[in-house]
Amino acid sequence: MKTDIHPNNYRPVVFKDLNNDEAFLVRSTASSDETIKWEDGNEYPLIKVHISSTSHPFYTGQEKLVDVEGRVDRFKARQEAASAKKEALSAKAAKKAKKKSETEDDATQKIGGGVKQTQRAKSRSDKNKDAGDEKVTSKSEKLDESADSTNEK
Repeated sequence: MKTDIHPNNYRPVVFKDLNNDEAFLVRSTASSDETIKWEDGNEYPLIKVHISSTSHPFYTGQEKLVDVEGRVDRFKARQEAASAKKEALSAKAAKKAKKKSETEDDATQKIGGGVKQTQRAKSRSDKNKDAGDEKVTSKSEKLDESADSTNEK
């Protein structure tokens, strides 16, 4: 067995739980500048802890929320901000959709012929597309003809 591997400052120390003011005396190497007078009349170093077995819900069986850093408040604030943002976006989208439908209604009324006029315009654009396809076809046919004539030579 190795010699001198254990710490030399292993002594009795009082740990005090700050949540419920419970204190207990155990042996430890933890150092502290504070001291406390214990029940036996002796003075021992004092170590303050936020959570111990006397206040932890796992050991006590009680559901007690210990929130030292305000995590719950920050979480609730984030949830409220997210819901407010979601509502603002949905209101904006509804307003935009309403404005779009109003402008479409105005455009149909300005044409004068209503739906019939719109259908005529669509049929004209379809005819123009077909004519454009014929032009492309004729150009491609001309290219094929010229390629055939060069191959024959």
